[in-house]
Amino acid sequence: MLRVAIVGTGSISPRHIDGYLEFPDRCKIVALVDIYPEKAQEKKERFGLADAEVFDDHKKMLAREDIDIVDICTPPYVHAEIAINSLNAGKNVLVEKPMAASLEECDQMLAAAEKNKKMIAVVAQNRFSTGYMKLKRTLDSGLAGDIVHAQADSFWWRGHSYYDLWWRGTWEKEGGGCTLNHAIHHIDMMLWMMGMPEQVQAVMSNTAHDNAEVEDLSIALLKYKSGALGQLTSSVVHHGEEQQMVFQGMNARISAPWKVYASIAKSNGFPERNEKLEQEIDAYYKSLPEQKYVDHVPLIDDILRAAETGEKPLVTGEDGRKAVELIAAIYKASVTGKPVDLPLAKHDAFYTVEGIRASVPHFYEKSASVENFTDENITTGRNV
Repeated sequence: MLRVAIVGTGSISPRHIDGYLEFPDRCKIVALVDIYPEKAQEKKERFGLADAEVFDDHKKMLAREDIDIVDICTPPYVHAEIAINSLNAGKNVLVEKPMAASLEECDQMLAAAEKNKKMIAVVAQNRFSTGYMKLKRTLDSGLAGDIVHAQADSFWWRGHSYYDLWWRGTWEKEGGGCTLNHAIHHIDMMLWMMGMPEQVQAVMSNTAHDNAEVEDLSIALLKYKSGALGQLTSSVVHHGEEQQMVFQGMNARISAPWKVYASIAKSNGFPERNEKLEQEIDAYYKSLPEQKYVDHVPLIDDILRAAETGEKPLVTGEDGRKAVELIAAIYKASVTGKPVDLPLAKHDAFYTVEGIRASVPHFYEKSASVENFTDENITTGRNV
């Protein structure tokens, strides 16, 4: 029986709690931590976590020797501190996206995991959805051919008041805007499916949230060693949140939400539909199994499996670092107006938190600060 502590009991924590409660024979939540302990107490009562001890500081919780997994659901600026302290205390760690606010912090977290021979995993629950899992396997099958263009539309919408929460909308506390905290889902999946690009160009802006320092819209162009190009739009200004990932292969186009279209050339080079190949790819896609669980549940299942067996989780700390590195490159390209080559070096200004904060623009100054919202319900648009 694995014993779990959840640090940070804000709006995302119920997804994690629900995930652990799906596996009562494998794990038990024994601690809830929040700088607002009344929030932790509310979660304890709401979810019937009678055996969970409430703490107002993660360091107090780490004095318990019986905890196996520390699940971090706090704002990004404290991810590294809590993760490193937990790893040094001999605990496995699951940390919400983004892994940390800088590459330097990611490397410190990975070093602590290696030193203590413990697992660090990062939340990227969309990898586990049926649509994206099937898309990944269809890409890997090679039926669509070599990919020549990849497109990720990370379209979200957040109202003006979203950035009134005390830690949101600042480079210091949130670490960035929609690129870091929303599009990271699609960035992770782009890296999972395409690998790391060799060069990035980007622009960013704040178009609709004058109570936030950070960007609410960015567009990045990715160049891969193969010659393929990718484009990534990160947004919290798109009504309807119609998200998609589209991959154009030499043989066919495939995407999530699922769609396949294949072309062959007529003698004059103009396209003709290749229905035979479409049917083959579609049949392969439909033959793949559906995921047993939805939302954060399959992610929690994977984390428990990794802790039980010692095997790697699907989303490792190294994966989390790659996402942060690509985001840092997007920010650097946006600020400098120049192409950025990957990987980023340790002496690069965008490797550290301090360097990022000193380099990025403050689009606006934060004009409101609310400690907590009374409504913690998370609503989203289209899911795949």
